[in-house]
Amino acid sequence: MRSDGADAGWSLVVPLKPLVRAKSRLSGAVGERLRPRLALAFALDTVTAVLACEDVVDVAVVTDDVTAGERLAALGAHVLADVPGRGLNAALAHGAAQVRRRRAGAAVAALNADLPALRPAELSRVLTAAAAFPRAFLADAAKIGTTLLSAAPGVELAPAFGGPSRARHRESGAHEILLPGTESVRRDVDTGADLLAALELGVGPYTARCVPGIPDRAGLEGVRTSGA
Repeated sequence: MRSDGADAGWSLVVPLKPLVRAKSRLSGAVGERLRPRLALAFALDTVTAVLACEDVVDVAVVTDDVTAGERLAALGAHVLADVPGRGLNAALAHGAAQVRRRRAGAAVAALNADLPALRPAELSRVLTAAAAFPRAFLADAAKIGTTLLSAAPGVELAPAFGGPSRARHRESGAHEILLPGTESVRRDVDTGADLLAALELGVGPYTARCVPGIPDRAGLEGVRTSGA
């Protein structure tokens, strides 16, 4: 994480639902008891990797979950209450606005909280590519949604996450980042199949510690822990 000037580098905004509701589509694969633990683990691994990225100055997590907020703040994230309470995109817009109250000249990027295999070096490559455009985005592994949306200093973030957001962000004028070797930044986790794919990439330590609790571990042996 950079510390070489008030407006140097990127501020990332990471939204997180209350854990009681987060990652509901994973329940069938991992069980209802493990689901909220995994949602928190994903966020902890994501924020840990972001804070290790040399291009990032700070991370703002927008959440109303007290437990998650405390854990993420302990890592070094700024935790913001979801004051709008009007869904994902309102939360992201609120987070970006709060970041720019502190750092008026900040380049801002919204990033999913469910990237447990995230590598700092791959995130750095994506942010470097994004810096060439007023707004840019990276599609998810399914090429339907979005995992990262960026806005240059002075440019409104204008998030349109949810469902087929890749098409919406492209239609909004944001440049689509097409880079090989960025799988960890694209690999969000919503389903059991997504989790298996993330485990194949190598997840961070928080997620790895949850894996033994998955009821049906067939095919999940040999989990690797991701590096930088």
